[in-house]
Parts: sequence; C-alpha cells; structure tokens
Amino acid sequence: MSTADIFRDFISNLAVDNDDQISLRYGEITGALNNEFRDTDSKSANNLQVGSYGRWTAIRGISDLDMLYIVPASVWSDYNCAGGQSRLLTRTKDAIKARYPRTEVFVDRLVVRVLYKDFHVEVQPVFEQNDGSFKYPDTYNGGSWKITKPRDEISAIKEFDDQKNKNLRRLCKMARAWKNKHGVGIGGLLIDTLAHNFLKGTSDFDSKSYLYYDWMSRDFFKYLADLPNQDYFAALGSGQRVRVKDKFQKKAKIAHDLAVKAIEESDEAKQCDKWRKVFGTPFPQAKEKAEARKIALEAARDTEQFIENQHSIDIRAVLKIECDVSQNGFRESPLREMLRRRLPLRVRKNLRFFVTEHNIGGNFDLYWKVLNRGPEAVRRDCIRGQIRKDDGAMSISESTDFAGDHIVECYAIKNGVVIAKDRIEVPISN
Repeated sequence: MSTADIFRDFISNLAVDNDDQISLRYGEITGALNNEFRDTDSKSANNLQVGSYGRWTAIRGISDLDMLYIVPASVWSDYNCAGGQSRLLTRTKDAIKARYPRTEVFVDRLVVRVLYKDFHVEVQPVFEQNDGSFKYPDTYNGGSWKITKPRDEISAIKEFDDQKNKNLRRLCKMARAWKNKHGVGIGGLLIDTLAHNFLKGTSDFDSKSYLYYDWMSRDFFKYLADLPNQDYFAALGSGQRVRVKDKFQKKAKIAHDLAVKAIEESDEAKQCDKWRKVFGTPFPQAKEKAEARKIALEAARDTEQFIENQHSIDIRAVLKIECDVSQNGFRESPLREMLRRRLPLRVRKNLRFFVTEHNIGGNFDLYWKVLNRGPEAVRRDCIRGQIRKDDGAMSISESTDFAGDHIVECYAIKNGVVIAKDRIEVPISN
C-alpha cells in the first residue's frame, strides 16, 4: 500500500460511527427544552451543536458533546437579576429531567450535564446577541454572564479547511488520535487551534493531500515540541482564551522522533508499527505484521486486552504514574530516573507503580494493565495484559522476574469513558 492509501485508511478509521445516536440525543434534549421555553415540540430548532462535533473535528469514541440551547429573548429580564443564572440552569435541568427521569441530569456551574451510557452532553442555555455571540450563565461567586462565540470558531475552521485543501480537519483528527494514545490532557478547542496555527504558518501542504500526511504529521509534532510553555492560546475565529491544562511539548517531541523513524523506514510493516506508536490502534496495521504476531503467539495464550475495545477514549485530564524500584526492602530509585540515566533494571527487583498526580474531579475508577513482551514471555506463556481494576490503593506491586520489554499502563475511567491515562515502559535486563 502507498503512504496515501495507509493514511486514507487511518482517517477512515477515525470517523465518528454513532452519528445517528448522537443526533437522537441532541433531538431529545432540544425537544424537552423547546417544550419548556416555547411550548413547541421541535427537536431541531433553537439549538446549536458546538465543540469538536460541531466543528467536524471529532473522532470515533467522542464522549464529550456540547450544545447550546437558545433561550427566548423575551425572558431575558426574568434571569438578568440576582440568582438568575442559577435559576436558568436549574429550569433547564428540570425540563430535561422531567422528560427523561431515568437519565442522570445535574447542574455543573456553567452547564447542565446529561449523562448517557457511553457519552454525555453538556447543555448550555444562552441568550443570542445582535453580533451572533451568546451570553451564558456562570453560577460562580454569586453569578454572572459571560460571552461565547462558537459560530466564529465553526466558520473559521470551515473556511480555513477549504483554503488548506481539507487538511485542517484531518490534521485535527489525527492530533486527537495522538493525544488519546499518549494521554495528553488537552481539550479539543486547543487541538484545533494549534493545528490551525501550524498550517497558517506554512504553505507546504496547501495543495497536498494524503500522500504527504506523513510529512505533515512530522512537521506538526515538531511545531508543537518547539512551542514555548504558556498558560493559554487565542482560539481560532473567536480569539477567546483556551487554557492549557497539560504541557504537551515533551510528548510531541517523542511523536516527532517516532515520525522521523517511520518516514525513514522502508519496510511497510515496520513503518506502520512505528506510526501506531504515534497514533495508536486506529492506524492501519500491515497484514503481514498481524499474521506474524499470530504465529509468534502460537506457543502462548494471547491474553492481552485493549482498553479501546472496552471503553470509549477521550483524554481530557492529566494522570501521571511512577514506579519505585527496591530490593530486599530497600528503595533504590524511581524507574523513570533510572531510564533517564540509562541504568539497567535487573531481575529480582520489586516494583511499586503508583499514581503521583491527577486533576480529575469527582469520583472515577482506576484500572491497570501489565503486559509482558518478548520471546521469554511467550516461552513462559506469561504475556498477561489483562485490564484489572485498582483495589483502592491507586497502586500495584510487581517484580522483575525475567528479561524483556514490559509495559505498565494506568487508566482513569469516568462515566464509562477513559479520560486520562499514562504508561511506563519497563525494560528488564538479565
């Protein structure tokens, strides 16, 4: 297969596959609110699909949907008063809850959250302004009205995508696959803004398409890696501040290095394998690679499980893990420090993996995956790779029993969606 064919298949694999279900949910919520505020049953009028889905940059597994409900201007005076912001959100919540009592619905400062099994919708009641912007309620510190300009963002990304030969939205989708693979806790609007800024600064891909997506990916990650640390960026179209929740430069540098190696690789199977390290399982795998894996595992049970087969992945929070290495009860060093200093990790060591940092609010579930790789793991029939729930300690203990390139991953799951993840490679030497 050519580079163009491989990346075309990759983009196809990223396509949202539950549009009908999403449209149904949007319609149900809109109908409930139109009935409440306008005494009509329209399921399409007075709403605006915003966020990644509204900008057409969402990918398969999207879990965080956003919509605006445009409240009649005639009731503005009813809510433009002390406590009005909270009352508007409460009325919005009650209308949705009355229509769908078995669905979990609650107010969360700026929005009403409607939780479904595999995704949730954030509903924001707004008042439309003469310039096309919207006032929305903020209940923090007694309440206030703020301005959002999603139409400017939607039109800006559409117009620029047309100017760049349809490459902007595709790059936004590829960037989402990367952040989900590597656990980069940045939001969708920031991704779209960074992709826009990158393509705005170069004309190299103005007339290019899939055949050059390997180079475009490489150059985009180089652009991200070289950006200075800053707290926010100006959103495309609206110019509003988009906060940086998680520094992305280091992981972008890793992706750039992998992209360079993938481009230099002449063997298609190895090339695809390197791109999968950048973008994850949505990137196509060469048939011979899949067959080789099957043959290699004939001597062992293929027990590895994949989190993307169990839950949607939509990384938007930060989760970091570390590992302490010890022997005979004495702590030696953190594993990441050993890897940085290129110190070997020998057998017969004790390992304790634990969460060092996260910014996830509310309750969530934690899961671990320990995967053994290499010929010794196959010989011992000890590949493992099952995904197991944390016992509440936010840590697991392991030991270095045999040589090989092992991996430990940790996943934070909230409302059925993986919202944060981290991993440590564990190269054990004899």
